[in-house]
Amino acid sequence: MPKTLERARKAIAKKKGSVDSLHQYSRDSKRLHRAQGRDEKLVKIAAARKKKDKPYLERVAFFKEALKQNGGEPLSIDVIHGLIKTYIHQYDEELDEVKKARRPGQPAKARQDLLQITIAHLQKEYHNGFLLPVLDTPENATLVQKWEGSWSYLTTFKWVRIPSNGTAKPASFPPKGDH
Repeated sequence: MPKTLERARKAIAKKKGSVDSLHQYSRDSKRLHRAQGRDEKLVKIAAARKKKDKPYLERVAFFKEALKQNGGEPLSIDVIHGLIKTYIHQYDEELDEVKKARRPGQPAKARQDLLQITIAHLQKEYHNGFLLPVLDTPENATLVQKWEGSWSYLTTFKWVRIPSNGTAKPASFPPKGDH
């Protein structure tokens, strides 16, 4: 949480006394407005970054759960392909429900469009190379098991892109550009 406004308020209060008795166009008042604007901008940037990072966090959580169900043992490439397909089609039931809830002749709801775009994007990514942590080595499987949900810990994993044809290629994280 940004603290610029609090710091500015504290400094002004130390110098002047009460912050509430400032003139509307005084330098200190403008200083408080700038600090508030800066804090709002930082909150907005943090929210956008969190929204952008969320799919990768959900992806790793999904594969961490799969490792947990496998007893923490590394997964074979066939199992990984099956998990990728499961991950891609996890929204199919919700999409069907949204389609059934829509009356005939009405345009698609925003949620339906969003789900269709998400599924299409995941299928395209799988065709070109699905980004996920390496799950077939014991060292990386252990690291994924220890992951507590933070973004910064994701860089400690080895990452790989697995296309639908099956040849895995090492990848870097965070991804640069759309693959």
